[in-house]
Amino acid sequence: MKFGVVVFPGSNCDHDTYHVISKIVGQPVQFIWHKSISIDDCDVVILPGGFSYGDYLRCGALASLSPIMQTIKVFASRGGLILGICNGFQILCEAGLLPGTLLRNQNLKFICDYTRIRVENSSGAFVNSYKTGQLLNLPIAHGEGNYFCSYEDLAMLKENDCVLFRYCDENGNINPSVNPNGSIENIAGITNKEKNILGMMPHPERASEEILGSADGRAIFHSLNIYMAEVEKKRR
Repeated sequence: MKFGVVVFPGSNCDHDTYHVISKIVGQPVQFIWHKSISIDDCDVVILPGGFSYGDYLRCGALASLSPIMQTIKVFASRGGLILGICNGFQILCEAGLLPGTLLRNQNLKFICDYTRIRVENSSGAFVNSYKTGQLLNLPIAHGEGNYFCSYEDLAMLKENDCVLFRYCDENGNINPSVNPNGSIENIAGITNKEKNILGMMPHPERASEEILGSADGRAIFHSLNIYMAEVEKKRR
């Protein structure tokens, strides 16, 4: 199994993600420059957090036009696994690979804090190491994390169990008071209908070692590892 971490001008969580995959999960990983048109033989592509192009237009809008994104779109159409974290989530939405958009936080302030999220669905490549209903403590760091989509897209997400994470309180209750950015229905992370693309605002790579205060995000990377191991078995 091989991971690829895309690097855009302004990425700042690329090395964090690389560290978790190489040192914590123990899998091969390489950086992919945004001007490249090849992802080599990567099984999973990660769009990390940061401020691609300084967020001077809309968050992720310029990065969505980078040469690598055309390759990633083809990769996605063939079932390739893609994880977009924070700015990566914004890029996936701007590129049309996930429905909806990320707006300014409801309070119009940049938020950097730990938040509680609830796992809504524990099946699939990204979350098979969790349990449905499990509560995670993950950090967020964004000014535009207010997820919004049309009612039609929201209905599609719900119908296909594409909402994987929602902001909640310490008891797992979903309510507006624990919604840090105003996201529709407290959504913190979604997949596409085919379940091979995940976009999420919380940072699992920043919560993958106990020394950082939480290791709750580590299972996302382990889930991908387990999923690809099963895929390899079927290929044999």
